[in-house]
Amino acid sequence: MIIKNIEGKVRLATFIAGGSLVVSLLISVIVSFFAYRQVASARQSIYIMDSGNVPMRASQTDVQMNRAAEYRSHIGRFHSLFFSLTPDDKFIEYQMKQAMYLIDESGALQYNNLKEKGFFNSILSSSAVLTIRTDSIVLDLPTRYFRFYGTQKIDRRSSTITRSLVTEGYLSDLEIRSENNPHAVLITKWKTLENKDLQNVQKNTL
Repeated sequence: MIIKNIEGKVRLATFIAGGSLVVSLLISVIVSFFAYRQVASARQSIYIMDSGNVPMRASQTDVQMNRAAEYRSHIGRFHSLFFSLTPDDKFIEYQMKQAMYLIDESGALQYNNLKEKGFFNSILSSSAVLTIRTDSIVLDLPTRYFRFYGTQKIDRRSSTITRSLVTEGYLSDLEIRSENNPHAVLITKWKTLENKDLQNVQKNTL
């Protein structure tokens, strides 16, 4: 009888110990889950200082919710850098360097082709000022394909030429944002579909 009581107490103690272990593990999992959610929620909150140095809470939006706008900004910035030029070799070099941070080797290929054809030398020799205006950007998010429509103006001493510019390419996300690529996007397979004259206005040189 005493032995049976001892065995029963041992089984009861084992059951209680096992149950306590399971409950402890369950509580740890639940606490960890809610702690992770709390940290994730905190990371989406930022604090800004008002004029009286009083911190005010502001919420960050989901990155993907604003990705389309970032893609369009990235595309527009690249085309502005690549096609807005002045007759200054240092400025042209700077523009091309900044543009190459936003695109893969397809951009370097077009740059080298233009350089070999003497395009940049013609800008310097004719004192031409090139500007680009973004007309529209067609973006297909599932495939990350884009088509850029713009109007380019080439202002020379003797004339002002207006051209239509149409390019296309794809977008690839990068893991890290940087000062030179703040949207963490890379343009790939970029090519020019159209670059034709719309208007050529001769200036009065008298």
